[in-house]
Amino acid sequence: MATLVNLLPIILMFVIFYFLLIRPQQKKQKAVRQMQSEMKKGDKIITIGGMHATVHALDEDTVVLTGQDGTKLTYDRSAIREVLSQD
Repeated sequence: MATLVNLLPIILMFVIFYFLLIRPQQKKQKAVRQMQSEMKKGDKIITIGGMHATVHALDEDTVVLTGQDGTKLTYDRSAIREVLSQD
């Protein structure tokens, strides 16, 4: 019984870390993965580098983006930070 009482603060600390740090990060990663998988041609997006573009074509792991000046660039799907609007 004494060992359980001695381990209780450590167990409590792990529970607090899980609910304050680990769980919210997992939810955020899940939302980002879902957003990246639901992208489609014509969506306006922002990359992690700050480039505003439109999705021109999609592949399994890459995205071809069209910039405002008409240039086409290829990015990894993981480089997309957010989808602004869906056409």
